[in-house]
Amino acid sequence: MEWSIQRIAKLAGVSSRTLRHYDAVGILHPARTDAGGMRWYDEASLSRLQRILLLRGLGVGIPAIAASLERASDEEALAAHLVDLEREADRVHRQIRAVEQTLRAREEGAAMTAEEALDGFDQSQYEQEVTERWGAAAWKRGQDWWKGMSDEGRQAFGQEHLDIAAGYAAAREEGESVDSDTVQALVERHYRWVGAGWQREPELEAFAGLGEMYVADERFAANYGGTEGAAYVRDAIQAFIATRRR
Repeated sequence: MEWSIQRIAKLAGVSSRTLRHYDAVGILHPARTDAGGMRWYDEASLSRLQRILLLRGLGVGIPAIAASLERASDEEALAAHLVDLEREADRVHRQIRAVEQTLRAREEGAAMTAEEALDGFDQSQYEQEVTERWGAAAWKRGQDWWKGMSDEGRQAFGQEHLDIAAGYAAAREEGESVDSDTVQALVERHYRWVGAGWQREPELEAFAGLGEMYVADERFAANYGGTEGAAYVRDAIQAFIATRRR
């Protein structure tokens, strides 16, 4: 079977321009291009696109994706991704059960255990994810910094992000362009907030990767009001980086 570029773009939630870019950089070629210039994709193309989208969802940049595609076959890589996805699905289901139990306990005035309340919320699960993206040193720095903070410091750090996200939402609602002074001031705060968590100044490419991750990963997109809000933040970050690189 074959599918047109428009059909694949719609199903994958990306633009046709993105698929053409993937072709240009050599990570996803169409199965064929017809006489009219239409690009067509086959089942092998879909397997490759799955890998690309999974890696983009982790915030991996195009050069790293290209290297990953060279290291393993689509079947091997997708099997590994499937294990990760099943693990994540199990964690989310456990969190849902824990929250449901908490609500029932509060409504009925019943007792509950700490194990029940925190099932699925173990933050050590993110160690592999952070290590793969930014290295073991980044995970250790972040953990040492977080554990060394007071409760007030942790609350202030969390509140700063809430304020930044609220600022993005308000600017978007008011029709502010992503490169406006108001929005770029928010991105500057965002950049410093990320740096505080990483305990170093973020590389521009890594900061851009975060913006892409906000859009691709529903867990993070939710912090910005969903995919459209996350896309606004991503575009604002890209404008910030463009200015820094001039």
